[in-house]
Amino acid sequence: MGIIAFQGDVSEHVQAMERVLGGEGSVVEVRRGGIVPGCDGIVLPGGESTTISRHLARTGVGDEVRGASESGVPIMATCAGLIVISREIVEETRFHPLGLMDVRVARNAFGSQRESFEADIDVSGFGSPYCAVFIRAPAVVGWSRKVEVLARIEDAAVAVRQNGLLGLAFHPELTADGRFHEMFLDMIREVDIDVGDR
Repeated sequence: MGIIAFQGDVSEHVQAMERVLGGEGSVVEVRRGGIVPGCDGIVLPGGESTTISRHLARTGVGDEVRGASESGVPIMATCAGLIVISREIVEETRFHPLGLMDVRVARNAFGSQRESFEADIDVSGFGSPYCAVFIRAPAVVGWSRKVEVLARIEDAAVAVRQNGLLGLAFHPELTADGRFHEMFLDMIREVDIDVGDR
């Protein structure tokens, strides 16, 4: 499993994935090209979406992530990562997203850093509410029929899934509740890919 490690909550995602893996696999931090093609799952963490996108383009890792997704490798994208994998960003001109998930995303939809918050959300498939941490968070404001909405806050979607893509507007790595990381691990287990063939 690879964690894109240019910026953001990289170590927190590594620790969260290692907890749910329980020694079943390894986690590698991705800072250069050539690593993603050997990964059976990829995490795009939060951070600053413009900065992350520039590093993805500069290193060629963005093309590798796109190719991995097209090959069926599961991807979990959180907060800024959700912005990066989206098809469209509201009023965005600074960079082009990877266009992997058929969603339209609004950046900073819930306000500035100062207006960060936690909220109990109802998630499809979870038996109890999930306490989500929102930090200068985006929101999904439009989506196609290909996209399954897993959780909402009012009219906005904050957790979405499209085939092997899991997009979260919040930071699951900042809570002890590992259900989203476990969901992602299950997505990887469901896919039988020989990474050496890509």
